[in-house]
Amino acid sequence: MTTSGRLANGYFLCGVALSAMAFAAPDQFGGAVYIFAALQTVVVMLVASRRNKVPKPLVVAVAVLGCWYTLTEIVASTVGTTGLPRLLTNVMDLMGSLLIVVILVLLVRRHRSVNASAVFGDALIVGLGSWLISWVAFLQPTLERSDEPLISSLIEGLYQPVGSVVLFLMAVQLFADSGKNISTVYVAAAVISVLVGDLMYSFVLAGHMSASVLAHTDALYALGYFAISAAFLHPSISWIARPSNIEDSQRLLGRLVITTSSLVFPVIVLAASGPRDTTDQVVRSISALVLAGAVTLRVVHSVRANSDAQAELLRAAQTDPLTGLPNRVLLLERINSYIHESWRADREPTLYFVDLDRFKNINDSLGHSAGDEVLRIVAERLISVAPPEAMVARLSGDEYVVLDPTTKTLGAASKLAESLLAVFREPIALGQGDVFVTASIGVSSIDSMAAKPEDVLRHADTAMYRAKDSGRNCMAFYDESMHERIAHRLAVETALYRALDRHELRLFHQPILELDTGEVVGFEALMRWQQSDGTIVSPAEFIPIAEETGTIVPIGAWALLEALTQLRRWIDDSICSPQATMSVNVSPRQLADPSLPSIVSEALSRSGMDPSHLWVEITESVMIAEPELALSSLQKLKSLGVRVALDDFGTGYSSLSLLQRFPLQRIKIDRAFVQGVADNPSDRALVRTIVAMGHSLGLDLVAEGVESLHQIQVLHELGCKKAQGYLISHPVPADAMRSTVSALERIGRFPLLRGEHRAGQL
Repeated sequence: MTTSGRLANGYFLCGVALSAMAFAAPDQFGGAVYIFAALQTVVVMLVASRRNKVPKPLVVAVAVLGCWYTLTEIVASTVGTTGLPRLLTNVMDLMGSLLIVVILVLLVRRHRSVNASAVFGDALIVGLGSWLISWVAFLQPTLERSDEPLISSLIEGLYQPVGSVVLFLMAVQLFADSGKNISTVYVAAAVISVLVGDLMYSFVLAGHMSASVLAHTDALYALGYFAISAAFLHPSISWIARPSNIEDSQRLLGRLVITTSSLVFPVIVLAASGPRDTTDQVVRSISALVLAGAVTLRVVHSVRANSDAQAELLRAAQTDPLTGLPNRVLLLERINSYIHESWRADREPTLYFVDLDRFKNINDSLGHSAGDEVLRIVAERLISVAPPEAMVARLSGDEYVVLDPTTKTLGAASKLAESLLAVFREPIALGQGDVFVTASIGVSSIDSMAAKPEDVLRHADTAMYRAKDSGRNCMAFYDESMHERIAHRLAVETALYRALDRHELRLFHQPILELDTGEVVGFEALMRWQQSDGTIVSPAEFIPIAEETGTIVPIGAWALLEALTQLRRWIDDSICSPQATMSVNVSPRQLADPSLPSIVSEALSRSGMDPSHLWVEITESVMIAEPELALSSLQKLKSLGVRVALDDFGTGYSSLSLLQRFPLQRIKIDRAFVQGVADNPSDRALVRTIVAMGHSLGLDLVAEGVESLHQIQVLHELGCKKAQGYLISHPVPADAMRSTVSALERIGRFPLLRGEHRAGQL
């Protein structure tokens, strides 16, 4: 427990002791303790305001309350308690009671989860119900017995029961919503003390208790002051400064019980006791009528509030909170309605799927708030060009849909698509500056009653991706061939997940030849996929899919271990030289995997191969897209002793900076240059430049795609000493490598392959 907590508890115990003294000896200590208890709240509120950050309006209200009741007590003891002085003190007491209600209202209104009008409506019903009970049990008997003016007795009748019940209602509201802590316990003690004192006072006035009991009420009121002071001194009072947003079913149930009781008990009281005279009957009738009216208004208010809440929930469920546009749910409902109308020959409802191009760049560079502003502006622009009958919806992220039910021809659909693209030609003004955004649009018509809303949306989505594949910032119309391609791709993607477990993947190997000696100095591992039904899937088809889905990571790890293990077998079986190497391609997705170095290290360890036997081949695009990541990964591989080769050199963004910056030991001249090296002077000049550059940087050189002896002759003359290609060998399975290497060694003894004659002699 904190020091502040112990101080509050000790303060309350002192208050209990003083209140006990006043209760035991009311004549000697009652008045003095009451005045002290009321005045001490002023000092306590000043302390609480500074230490516990209690809201100032609440502090002022409680302090004023203490001063007001002190003044009331002084006035009562000075001018007397009968006649006009009693009327004055009753008015002052009633105003104090109203101030208590104001304090509790301030607390209630701080809780945003509370429907203030509903709470006050319930308080009115409780007050009216209490008035009926008070009239029958207290006020009517008091009027018969009292010699005081009528107005004074009426004020007392209003002040005591109504103020107590409203106070009780507000307190219950606070306890249920604020949670259980020490401060709420003290507030509860204060409320109970005041309620008991008020009830004792009412019982005495009605003749149900002896007048001597009134002497003890000051002690109860004093205890209430000390309890409220302890509540504000305790640090847990800070819950007042934290408005709650949580709906509490317990709070709602408590209000329902109290409100219902305020209707039931008055009915029981009225039924159990008949009116004593005409005045009593009139008061009962009018009070019951007012209570019924209040209940009716409260029910009407509840029905309206419930209806508004349901409408708001429905709106929230069907609209996008950022742009206010209809969301996917409402869009699908509208598409479904148009599907059932698609038989009409005079129109063909059309759906336009709009996806922003490279929107992620805006979020990454300018922040999500700027991205949200772009999304809102795009929504406004789409609405401005869409036909009045069309629906503009936002699905998620940067995806929008325009649904036009008035389209009649393909030309009209194309015209609207062009208009939608045109809204992106103007820059979007943001706080950070102007930005340009483009979009890709897929168009699909609703022309079949057999279609489902999801199918129509998927068709437009498919067309949109066709537009992106075509270069972005354009549109594409859906046709059935797109669906076939998507279905085929999905089938390949699904089968690829299981290909490794089903042992459908195999490695073929293409030898790399040393031109001077005709010796096989290495191999490149190439992946092949033959499905269980015999279908062969081209690497050009499944490798990009594996890269996109991430399955390239486990497949690549398997290929690495398999290739090194196979090289180990060939060396052990004397199929190739002990110095032979294995080249394995590594994709951008693999290079981005932080576990790649450990995967390579494990493959080397399990296969028993030295790192110098492994060449890791990468493409220039890897170094361009993520240069820092690529550099870090390659440096880690180099530290293992693995060598790095740059594949397909010359076809990408080739530059000396790449060769100088990255830890490369080999460049492989792309087949595009090798194919024309024998006949095309330009290609020959390019290859000569690449070879000269490689030699100057101390890099190993391998020519890819060699298909003729003439090409080998020219490459050798230009200084390229290694080559691979169909002339040397097609990629072959592992079990065919012994015969392949033997054949190459025999051919390698021929002088023509070693490039010892001029090209004109071939």
